[in-house]
Amino acid sequence: MKTILDLWQIAKKDLLEFTRDRLRLVTFFIMPMFMMIMVGFIFPSQNSLKNTPIGIANQNTGQAGVTLVNTITNLKLSPDKPDLAFKITNYNNIDEIKNGIKSQQISGGLFIPSDFSAKIAANEQAEVTIVQDQSNPQISQMIDQILSQVVSGFGSQVGIQKINQLNSKISAKSIMAPITSKIEGIIPGNPNYFEFVAPGIMAMIVMTAVLTGLAASISREKEQGTLDGILISPINRLAIVLGKATAQAIRGLIQGAIVLLLAFLLFGVTIHGNLLLIILLLLLGIFSFVGLGILVSAIASEQETATQLLFMFQFPMLFLSGVFFPIALMPNFMQKIAHVIPLTYAITALRKVMVLGAGVGEVKSEMLILAIFGVVTLAISVPIFKRVITK
Repeated sequence: MKTILDLWQIAKKDLLEFTRDRLRLVTFFIMPMFMMIMVGFIFPSQNSLKNTPIGIANQNTGQAGVTLVNTITNLKLSPDKPDLAFKITNYNNIDEIKNGIKSQQISGGLFIPSDFSAKIAANEQAEVTIVQDQSNPQISQMIDQILSQVVSGFGSQVGIQKINQLNSKISAKSIMAPITSKIEGIIPGNPNYFEFVAPGIMAMIVMTAVLTGLAASISREKEQGTLDGILISPINRLAIVLGKATAQAIRGLIQGAIVLLLAFLLFGVTIHGNLLLIILLLLLGIFSFVGLGILVSAIASEQETATQLLFMFQFPMLFLSGVFFPIALMPNFMQKIAHVIPLTYAITALRKVMVLGAGVGEVKSEMLILAIFGVVTLAISVPIFKRVITK
């Protein structure tokens, strides 16, 4: 109980000290607003797809359905390159495709109903369904466009065959458009780029604010000599560390709330998941970065050194964790680097919850990784911090 009380006293001291600097307080609120407004109107350029995972649920056993699946499976966007456009995963029905998208195993899907071939043979209009990944509108838009073109081209071929066999019983509609497609998402509404960006910006601001604030706070007190006064007081060393981390976590959550509010008010972002789960993910993300912040503050003898070390970590994270651009479009070696950065998992989990309405079951792997990363870094950094400050 005493450790908790000491922890809160340290956190309260840091928060009060932070509010005394008016300029720093103003920038604290302006920075997330600036980031949201600036990024909200930036759209990245489109890139070619390569081995992008999609799901196909073909309930049709006729030749038309098999031919369409083979066409998509062997599709190449560039005849000069051996890479296929899609990596296919087979599913039994449209609900399994949607679950695959929700768990981010695939980036989209195609559903072919059981009566597909029969309707074509009966000179009726057949229909397939393209399922969107609304958490990733850039890739989703490209997949939808390519699949629609493939379906349209396949329909044209069927139409040519029908024209060659034309008789009075065939309707003009079944000849000109024998196959149509419709796009269906797993949540209502049309996705936009900012729904992809908003969770990334929120996670980035919260995590980097905690990382920067924690390291700067400890380094500054080491420089000023005030840390010595805290150390000689009857306060547990762990309470000092956790108290400072708590203060930074509160500041980070406030900035996260600002980002969420602006996303809702300015850009119409809708939260489809549980708000408490979003807060839990942010707290886990903060926990995963606390150890790194403590480690930097222990190593750095001055605040300027701590700032430089943090910049070395933050700059790559900004581009590699999928804040603005999909990790799937990065080169393979950069994707491998991205998957050792905890911010990547925090952003992925937040997108699943905020955009796709995922529950705990769909984000449990990301939550586990964030927790493990936090435990490991704390186990390394806290003993180092204690040893350094007692010298």
